[in-house]
Amino acid sequence: QVHLVESGGGLVQAGDSLRLSCAASLHRFSDYAMGWFRLAPGKEREFVAGTTRTGSTTYYGDSVKGRFTISRDNNKNTVYLEMNSLKPADTAVYYCAAAWDSPYYSQNYYSGGVYTTWGQGTQVTVSS
Repeated sequence: QVHLVESGGGLVQAGDSLRLSCAASLHRFSDYAMGWFRLAPGKEREFVAGTTRTGSTTYYGDSVKGRFTISRDNNKNTVYLEMNSLKPADTAVYYCAAAWDSPYYSQNYYSGGVYTTWGQGTQVTVSS
């Protein structure tokens, strides 16, 4: 069973940066692709970023391209989300999720349905 625990959220001002972490208790973490999603009040869940099991390929949602960076450390069973130039529109609960890495993942990384395990989320609030 995989457990994912996010941390690093908080209240920041527009233009600030934050780094989220997601620690995975998973025997073979390096076999899993990892993703970040977010959920804001009154909105649908949104894909933020994803990475294949080695970290060699990354994916980003259009609204965060150029501002957010996903990375992973397979030695620490941890995936990160570096968020720069934060905007009030980035305010949301951020969730990390794990998916079995496969060609299917590479075609469907943006879909929440491809991920099998989710964390509890961490709140990010950006004030203007």
